[in-house]
Amino acid sequence: MGCGSCGTGTPNGCKSNGGCSTGGCNRLNVHDWLRDLPIDDAATQCKVVEVSFKQGSRKEFFRNTTAQHFEKGDYVTVEGVNGFDLGEIALTGELVRIQLKKRGTDEFSPEMKKILRSSNERDLETYHISKSREAAMLSRSRAAARDLRLEMKLSEVELQADGKKGTFFYTADDRIDFRELIRTFAGEFKVKVEMRQIGIRQEAAKVGGIGSCGRELCCSTWLHDFKSVNTTAARYQNLSINQTKLSGQCGRLKCCLNFELDTYLDALQGFPDYADTLQTVMGQAFLIKKDIFKNLMWYTLPNNTKHFPLTIDRVIEIKKLNKQGIAVEQLQAVEITSKNKEVEPEFVELVGQISLRSLEKNDRRRRDQQRNDNRPNNGANNGPNNRPNNGPQQRNDRPNNGPNNRPNNGPRPNNGPNNRPSNGPNNRPSNGPRPNNGPRPNNGPSNGPSNRPDNGPTNPSAN
Repeated sequence: MGCGSCGTGTPNGCKSNGGCSTGGCNRLNVHDWLRDLPIDDAATQCKVVEVSFKQGSRKEFFRNTTAQHFEKGDYVTVEGVNGFDLGEIALTGELVRIQLKKRGTDEFSPEMKKILRSSNERDLETYHISKSREAAMLSRSRAAARDLRLEMKLSEVELQADGKKGTFFYTADDRIDFRELIRTFAGEFKVKVEMRQIGIRQEAAKVGGIGSCGRELCCSTWLHDFKSVNTTAARYQNLSINQTKLSGQCGRLKCCLNFELDTYLDALQGFPDYADTLQTVMGQAFLIKKDIFKNLMWYTLPNNTKHFPLTIDRVIEIKKLNKQGIAVEQLQAVEITSKNKEVEPEFVELVGQISLRSLEKNDRRRRDQQRNDNRPNNGANNGPNNRPNNGPQQRNDRPNNGPNNRPNNGPRPNNGPNNRPSNGPNNRPSNGPRPNNGPRPNNGPSNGPSNRPDNGPTNPSAN
């Protein structure tokens, strides 16, 4: 998380008016909901402010001896060890008194450090130079600890703003003799060395990360009080004791196991005590699970793998009968109806089922046109009457016997422009029906769609 993706450009807070919901730009962020209220009496106002260092990984209280009013997100120069340090205002006003009471710190303690001034450009420049050395110092310090074969893990290095002091945070299982290591650090880095041991959970808070829930770690954003977590909390919540699922990134049990524990304890008060076993005719029934959401208690019988859910009233009734020495014949289990699963719609192939009328018309018109183009004009079978369609007008004249519509069978006698005399509008004499004298010899090629043999010219003058 960082401010690289913020687009407002506001210098205070996390560049989104101090309203970063996850606290990634300033860890352990606190919303000051009293900041807009007017101040009634300036004399009774809290003179202590909370200052965060290294983006909220460390917070301390400082006394504001100046008359200047500071807002959240302002950089201030405070007292350090043999020098000065630079931090960011995290909280002001009356909420600081609540934090002081929570931490057990006296507001008027004389040992509390003071705010020197608002940070100027020179202080900010020195601060950025010191912070740029931290990554190289961390890498070199880990190599030095490895050379000395110390069973410790350095997790973070924090330099003071003036570069005179360096705090090295480490984790270790046993006590470490790091006197030689301190001399190495002091001679190489030229700083006053402070070694501070932290727990494994504090290390996870400093490193940060994403939890199994998909959000930032609670210890990196808002959680600063680490309460002990044991497997009893998982048993009360009917969770399986699986270390892989119950452990967080720090390797310890998840802190969120305590978040809902009080709710489960309140719900379990309605369940009867000492109901782990029930006496039945078929044997002794053992309790295996309590369902606080449905107020059911699940039991099993010997030599039976089936689970029997019983209501709380039925369990209390059976316990009363057992105290009287009566073993029940049936448990009277409740029928659990499973929720009907929503039937997902099956995949339907819509290819070929959806059509557009315009596309169909265009395709039909294109097919008809291609069919007409490919149809021969003098083919043998051109319709039910074996005649070609020469237009809307029914004409009895013969088709055009030009060079493109008839086979080339050699030269024919030239009898005119149409090879036939003009005998009228139909170009042939009307002699009435002709008798059917049987098949005739084929004396020439077909001259039309009527499949009649050409017996020579019909013009007697041509003979």
